[in-house]
Amino acid sequence: MSPSVAVRASASAYGRNLAQKYGAEDAPFIVTQSLRRGEMAFTEIRVDQPLGRLSDPFPPEDAYVICLLLREHPNTSYWESGRQVSAASLRAGDITIHDLKREPLVLVDKPMHLLKLYLPRTALDALADDANVPRIEELRYDPGVGVADETVKNLGLSLLPAVRAPDQVSRLFMDHLTLGLGAHVAQTYGGMQVHSKPIQGGLAPWQEKRSKEMLASELTGATPLSEIALACGLSVSHFSRAFRRSAGLAPHAWLLHARIEAAKAMLREREASLSMIALACGFADQSHFTRVFTRRVGLSPGAWRKYLAG
Repeated sequence: MSPSVAVRASASAYGRNLAQKYGAEDAPFIVTQSLRRGEMAFTEIRVDQPLGRLSDPFPPEDAYVICLLLREHPNTSYWESGRQVSAASLRAGDITIHDLKREPLVLVDKPMHLLKLYLPRTALDALADDANVPRIEELRYDPGVGVADETVKNLGLSLLPAVRAPDQVSRLFMDHLTLGLGAHVAQTYGGMQVHSKPIQGGLAPWQEKRSKEMLASELTGATPLSEIALACGLSVSHFSRAFRRSAGLAPHAWLLHARIEAAKAMLREREASLSMIALACGFADQSHFTRVFTRRVGLSPGAWRKYLAG
């Protein structure tokens, strides 16, 4: 399992314990630790045989659960603080927000399919601290009412394969999507303010760090520039200009530099063949790797490895 992903079965707001509150025996889930403090968790809940009663309560906690509806759920009876507060029809793709301090409950009287994000206060505070902006007080929402949020929907659907197979997920993939989703929720529903005009027109430190990590996580360059720009809260054109201003290179040129540095690290270890290094570092083949490396370094990969050996 990736070092950034931990699975814990004891929490009540995700995983098996969460599934049982809705009458499901088990549920795939993943817990991420992309922040210095405050883990976030994602759980897929599928109920085919409804309980016919209210879901079991959560222990009160300073945390939120964001639900992405993966199937329609009409006439949903929703309760907070011991009383019914809404009976709304929810569409597939809608999201709902739930404050665990308010003891949220839902009538499980029909099949449901959800992806739930567990977002504790510690994670919201860490997001604000990392962006060097004031912490938010509360998330704003209408209890039990669905909201069409394309960002949460698209990021949530992108996370489903990772939730279902956590052992196969890469660290940076989960980190970036989790941070992007958490930041979006904090900004959109908590009013967290992120400076839109970094100093001298470049990226803010958190944007530069996130974008470089995203580029380095896929050395083949398969990550779309639009996805990286979205994670930074910028348009593609603004991101490209700001990245060049901050890094001194265009994104594709910085990625090429990262490939060379990764190749050098593998060459130092002396274990992998040149063809293996070429593929691992995002080059089309050994010939492509040799041409680019020689042009950038001044020596072929084989000659550079021999030079290190003295």
